[in-house]
Amino acid sequence: MNFSKLFALATILSTTIPISLLSQVTFSEHIAPIIYDNCTSCHRAGEIGPMSLNNYEEVAEWANMIKYVTEIKYMPPWSPDATYSHFVNERVLSPEDIQLIADWVEAGVPEGDPAKAPPAPTFPSGSQIGVPDLVLEMEQEHFIEGNNQDDYRVFVIPTGFLEDKEIAAIEFRPDNKKAVHHVLMGYDISGRARARDAQSPEYGYFSFGDFGIDEAVMLSWGYVPGNAPLVYPEGIGEVIPKGADFLIQVHYAPLPTDEGDKSSINIFFKKDHDPILRPVVKAWTLPFNLQGGWSSFLIYPNSKPTFVAEDFFEFDSFSPGVNYDVSLIGVQPHAHYLGESYEIFAVTPEKDTINIIRIPEWDFNWQGAYTLNKMIKIPKGSTWYTIATYNNTADNPANPSNPPKFVSWGEGTEDEMFLSFFHFVPYQEGDENIDLSNTNLVTSVQVSQSTKSMLYPPSPNPAIADVALSFYLDQSELLRFELFDVHGRMIRTIATQRWPKGGHRLTLPTQGLASGSYFVKMTGNNYQMSQKLIITK
Repeated sequence: MNFSKLFALATILSTTIPISLLSQVTFSEHIAPIIYDNCTSCHRAGEIGPMSLNNYEEVAEWANMIKYVTEIKYMPPWSPDATYSHFVNERVLSPEDIQLIADWVEAGVPEGDPAKAPPAPTFPSGSQIGVPDLVLEMEQEHFIEGNNQDDYRVFVIPTGFLEDKEIAAIEFRPDNKKAVHHVLMGYDISGRARARDAQSPEYGYFSFGDFGIDEAVMLSWGYVPGNAPLVYPEGIGEVIPKGADFLIQVHYAPLPTDEGDKSSINIFFKKDHDPILRPVVKAWTLPFNLQGGWSSFLIYPNSKPTFVAEDFFEFDSFSPGVNYDVSLIGVQPHAHYLGESYEIFAVTPEKDTINIIRIPEWDFNWQGAYTLNKMIKIPKGSTWYTIATYNNTADNPANPSNPPKFVSWGEGTEDEMFLSFFHFVPYQEGDENIDLSNTNLVTSVQVSQSTKSMLYPPSPNPAIADVALSFYLDQSELLRFELFDVHGRMIRTIATQRWPKGGHRLTLPTQGLASGSYFVKMTGNNYQMSQKLIITK
């Protein structure tokens, strides 16, 4: 036998036969990790995705569609260029991932060995990051008409804050997950939003793209399905002033049936041992910052103009500008339906370019607030650039005007915006190494590393009569039990006494308590634990 010829033949075959035919792609080993990591958070029961992709049978049923939408890069929705910069909760498929999906479909969607598949992801209810210190809820259910049209609504929710509050994290919790498309969050201390809400015949008021008032202050958080909330690292956070009204601007997706939504917001305060030493600075670019000024932001029919803002900022405080090293936390570019591309970067005094974000194909329906994986240091004296291109031609399928019309700045659907938000703090050595994707930095359940004590969920819950509070102590100590409402106000002290080591139980009388949500807090030696309680009468 001529082994040299056999070897040569094998070499030829190995270079001409597709890899997919040499080793079969299966759901269990190759496709499940891709789907579970990038798709299932939105494609599951009650979420915005139109179908569930939570197991082999569900994925196989939609295999051809998945192959198509991933090949054209329509799914998963992620606008920023992943070769330019990286953000928390990126959903980006590599060319190898896309090819694996195509090979799997062409092979007949084999399942493979189910034992080799990763477990289907599980998703938390109530919160992704812990027990909140305060829950703000929409006062009424918003009616969403089933007319297959987008619905944009601003809701004003009083905070009841009697003092300024240092904030560690804010978590939007959608009630109707299939309806809520994305959310912007902020606050107002002028009363303008409340007045506009009062003038609206319905709950909340219409505003496209923002809060509809100049006095609104944008917070660093937004919500899109599948994204975890931003939890600020030690010493960093934002302040919501006393008496502020919390604002949420909700984009409801087009639906064929009438729906309702009554979403809520979890708020986590900074703890006494972690005060804010570096408040987050918020800055933004506007047409005012263009070299030609605000009046230069004009988009003529059948044009594709590009606008450039260079080294100019507006601030939410009386700061003369960025005259110090900064650590950039996140960015939020904003435009309407004429937007075509966006790019933001900085150039250092040494002429090094620092990439911040590039969106090569703007899509208003999938915009978001983007938190960097790790903070980026931008040295003092750097020049910041914001570059946006718009397409006001008939070739733009998203153009709201046919034929194209003259467009300038405005809040309406047929108007346009040039607006970018930046969130940063003064630079501190080591900022570049802080992982901003860590969502376990903050929780109201603050347990010392040495204790094994535990406060268990109240029972029954929801409750219509007296409630049993069970807890365990790993050593004898003095405990204080308190009841708080959803606005953070203490309603009553339940008990204060010393308990021996072991399991215990006490009773919380509900007489005199109105129906609603509460929090039971147990305070021990250097720790606190909380559990949510719902009373229905």
